[in-house]
Amino acid sequence: MAALAILIFHLAIIAFNVAGCVLIPIGAWRGWRWVREFWWRLAHLLSLAAVALQALLGRACFLTIWQADASGASHVQPLIAGWIDRLIYWPLPLWVFALAYVVVFVYVIALWVCVRPRVPWRRNADQRRA
Repeated sequence: MAALAILIFHLAIIAFNVAGCVLIPIGAWRGWRWVREFWWRLAHLLSLAAVALQALLGRACFLTIWQADASGASHVQPLIAGWIDRLIYWPLPLWVFALAYVVVFVYVIALWVCVRPRVPWRRNADQRRA
């Protein structure tokens, strides 16, 4: 049960990271204010920084390690969990993932520069001046 919970949480983190990469530029183009929310953008940036750093260090994601530890060798996986597992874990060399994660992280930094988040402490200072 713990392995399934970790797998679902892992999928949610992946969905958050991918959605941010897609929705931030679309939201900037469409004028969606929420894509400039500072704390959401910071969480997105830090999440992808952690992924890229782990890959560059040659380490598997800690969620992957926890899931493997929780599942054990004799664990039979439910059908849907097996589908999610195959969606997340691809049989590629680690260097491929490291390169991809670094490229995505550079893209997220470019999004931070091109689609600037609204800094909360600046917004409060602007409201006091008005």
